[in-house]
Amino acid sequence: MERSAIEAERMNAEFKQQLMQLNAEAERRNAEAERRNAEAERMNAEFKQQYLQSKAEADKRAEEADKRAEEAERLNAEIKRQFLKSKEEADKRAEEVAQETKKLTDNINQLGKQLGGMANSNGDMAQDFFFNALFKTKTLFGQVFDAVNSDRKRKIKKTGVEVQYDITLDNGKSFCIVEVKYKANTNDVVKIATKMVKPFREVFPEHADKKLYLALASMSFDKHVEKACKENGIAMIKQVGDTIEVYDENMKVFS
Repeated sequence: MERSAIEAERMNAEFKQQLMQLNAEAERRNAEAERRNAEAERMNAEFKQQYLQSKAEADKRAEEADKRAEEAERLNAEIKRQFLKSKEEADKRAEEVAQETKKLTDNINQLGKQLGGMANSNGDMAQDFFFNALFKTKTLFGQVFDAVNSDRKRKIKKTGVEVQYDITLDNGKSFCIVEVKYKANTNDVVKIATKMVKPFREVFPEHADKKLYLALASMSFDKHVEKACKENGIAMIKQVGDTIEVYDENMKVFS
C-alpha cells in the first residue's frame, strides 16, 4: 500500500509537471499570438497611413493637374481671342492699306496723266515755236528752203509701222529732218542718228537723191547733248528769246 501511495504521488507530480509545461506552452503561444496581432495591427496602421498619404498626394496632383488644365484652357482661349483680334485688326489694316494704295495709285495715275498732258503740251508748244520760226525764215545753215512742213507721217510698207517727222525742210537739193524736244537729252541724239535715216529713205523714196541733214531743236540743251550732237554731225537749233539760233559747225550729210 505504501508503494501504491508513492507511485500515485510520482504520477501526480509528473501530471503536474506536464500540466505546468502545457500551461507554459499555452502562455508562450498566446504571447506569440498577441505579438503577431500587435505586429499585424502596426503593419495595418502603417499601410493605412501610407495609403492615406499616397491618396492625399494623388488627390493633390490631380487637383494641380486640373488647375493646369484649366489654366491651359484659359490661356488657349486668351491666345485664340488675341489671334482673332489681331487677325481682325490685320484684315482691317490690310483693307485700309489697299484703299490707301488704290488712292495713291489713282493719284499717281492722275498725276501721270497731268504730267503727260503737260509734256505733250510743252512738246506741242516747242514744235509750234520752232516750226513758226523756220517757216518764217525758211533759212537753215545758209540754205533757203521753199517747203517747210510739220508732222509728216508715212508707213513703212514692209512692217506697216508709221514714222513721223516733226519738221521737214526741202529745197529740191537738200532735205532736212528736225526732231523737236522741249528739253533734249542724249537719248534723243542717239535716236536721231540711228533711227531716222533708214526709215526716211524707205518712206520718202522721191527724196532719195537729195542731201539729207539732221537737226535737233530744243528749248534746253545741256553740255552732254551739245557734245553728242557735235560728235554725230547733227545741227542744234536753240531758242533765243523770240528767235532761234542754229549751231551747224559740225553738221554732216547723212547717206
